[in-house]
Formats: sequence, C-alpha cells, structure tokens
Amino acid sequence: MRNRRPFIWLALAALLAGLATAQANTTVTFWTAYSSDGPEVKQLETVIIPAFEKAHPDITVKHVAIPYNDLHQKLVTAVAGGQLPDLVRSDIIWVPELANLGVLAPLDTSMSDFKSLADSVFPGPLATNYWKGHYYGLPLDTNTRIWVYDPATLTKLGMSGPPKTFDELKSMAAAAKAKGVYLYAEGGTGGWNILPWIWSGGGSLTNDTYTKASGYLDGPKSVAAVQMLVDLYKADEMPNIIVNPNGGLGTYDGIFQGKYASTLDGPWMFAIFGGAHPDTKLEGSLIPAGPGGSISVVGGEDIVMTQQSKNKAAAEAFLRFLLSDEAQRAMAQAGQMPVLKSADSWLPSIHDYYATYLKQIATARPRTPTPKWPQIDQVLNTEIAKAFQGSETVQQALTNAAHQIDALLQ
Repeated sequence: MRNRRPFIWLALAALLAGLATAQANTTVTFWTAYSSDGPEVKQLETVIIPAFEKAHPDITVKHVAIPYNDLHQKLVTAVAGGQLPDLVRSDIIWVPELANLGVLAPLDTSMSDFKSLADSVFPGPLATNYWKGHYYGLPLDTNTRIWVYDPATLTKLGMSGPPKTFDELKSMAAAAKAKGVYLYAEGGTGGWNILPWIWSGGGSLTNDTYTKASGYLDGPKSVAAVQMLVDLYKADEMPNIIVNPNGGLGTYDGIFQGKYASTLDGPWMFAIFGGAHPDTKLEGSLIPAGPGGSISVVGGEDIVMTQQSKNKAAAEAFLRFLLSDEAQRAMAQAGQMPVLKSADSWLPSIHDYYATYLKQIATARPRTPTPKWPQIDQVLNTEIAKAFQGSETVQQALTNAAHQIDALLQ
C-alpha cells in the first residue's frame, strides 16, 4: 500500500495557507452620506477605493452610502445596538456629540503619526475634531456657502452682476420681483441657512466661549440681519421654500427654470447642477457684505474611527489614504474641497469656482461646537420660522430661541 501521508500533509498545508490568506484579508466598513445625485459616490467607489485596495491587497473597503438626513439617527441608534462601522464620514457638527457619547476613538492617542497628519491640514477644519482635550477625528473635506447665481438670468433682469452688499441685495430683490423673478432663494431657517446673514450683519449666535446666547442671538445686529430677510419674504421677494420645502420649486429647479436667480450653496452645487443641466453655466461670488463683512459658515466632514472597530490598523491605513494628495485631488474633481494646506496651489486649476470658495472660507465661522448642536439647530429652525410666518416678531423669535439655547449650553 502506498504511503499517502505526504499528500495529506500537502493538502493540509494548502488548506491552512488558504485559511491564513482569507484571515489576512480585512474588511473596513465605511459609512458616508455622499450625495447620490452627484459624482462623489462614483469617484469614491470607482477611483479611490480601487486605488487603495490595489496598494493594500489585504484590505477590502465596504462603502455604505446613507442619506444625510438618516445618517445621524443611524449612528446614534447603532451605539446601543453595537452595530457601528469602522470609519464614518461625519458632519463636523456631529463630532463633539459622538465623542461625548464615547462612540469615537481619540486619534491623537491611537495614531502614531497623528501630529504629522494634523500638521498637513487646514487648522480651522482640524479644530472641529477637538473635544475635551483630544482630537477624535481628522478633517476629510471642507466647504462653505457662497452666492451662486445664473448670470444669464441676471442679464435678462438687466443686472450686470450679483449684489455685493446688503443694500444692493434689497434693491435688486425688489427689481427682480417686479419682473417675476426671485433674486435669492433659501431653503430653510436653521443655522446653516441663517448664520451667514447674522454674522455678516455683525451679530452672533453666542459669546466667544459658547456659553450664552442671550444678548447675542437676540442682540440688535442679529435682529437687524434676520429682519432684512423677513422683510424680503413678506414683500414676496423670497420664495416660500424658506419655511415650507413644498412651497415652491427647489433652489436647483428654480434656478434652471429662471424663476430664481441665486442661492447660497457649497461647491457640490456646481458638480450636481452641471451634471443635470450642462447648458446652464453658474457662477459664484462672495456673500453680500453687511456691517460685519462677508462672513459665511464653515461646513464639511471629518473622518472618524469608532471605538467598536475591530479593524483599527486597517481602518487607519484607509484613513491615511483618504488624506493623501491622490485621494484629495480625486474628490476635488467631484466638487469636494480638500483639507490639505498644499491644495491652495492647485485647487483653482481643477475648477475655477474654487477660487471664490477659498476667499470665502478665509473668514467663515464654525457652528457652535457642542454635543447639543442638533437641538440648538432645531431651536433656530423652529423659532426663526415663526418670524417669517408672522406669528412672532423677529425680536420675540430670537429672544425665545436665545433662552432655549442658554439652557442647552449649560
């Protein structure tokens, strides 16, 4: 009888080698809320992830796209159920809340090269990751809102360019409405929508230490800035969508149809709008300046790692790749503003509209960094809407909001 032991050992060795290979392959789960109607998801899934996996054949990245409005709730719900991913592209306003809940891993203690990564990015976006002595993430993309308009519509209105000041905004809005067009359309009354006007008007949401809203949000300069918008609305010089999303055309449709001339939006608008309406060429300018200057709001997303991740080394590798020049340039092609300091030299060459965003973000301000921001934003949205609807004066609405925000800041 022939001795079959060598064959058995060879088969067993092959099996063990196969198991070792399978075990060596790690899957990193990555949740994002990239816009499904823009090019971001395609760029991530067909360019960035394949490039990373080619360089790291032992790591697979599983991208899970979740609608923005659902992602925050899904994250909070998943905390109790223990179903969190390895990495999350988190809105900057969620990081303090998630860190406070114990969801996130402090990257400044878990990543040996954190300092060099932190030194490579803009300090403003980096600061959005700081909470109670630690950095719980790194910036992934940044943005702000600028005045986005259709020059063809302005030309039809007999206007040579967008408004540069509050006074020009008021006079041009009246002239546009006389010709059946809304000069400016806004889609809500939350902080993202209203804070640029409050800050440009010289007002503020809170004091400098983010501990008190009374006397600031309801101060005379903040009230005057919101009153300007309410006056435009009551004169039927702003569409109803500011208080009712179903009250008229959305901003993109309204601009495409020539019903609206302008809105405030981030750099993704150019990519999304250009894909849907390639024959309509939008342009951008700074937000009209008020007594406080032209001040917009800092937006963007951070890349964070969850404490529950069982694949931290692989997750860190993908995180580093997302902050590489290669990945940041690729997402810039899709309308996402990079966070690398080195991007200043090459970003406008990708899309010329980035030059305006770089100017605007130089003075842009962050929303209040607190775990209670979602509740604060809801207060702003609810109370300021009352001023537009006429159930409260602007002063009453902002005073009521300030008192509620004071309690949340405690």
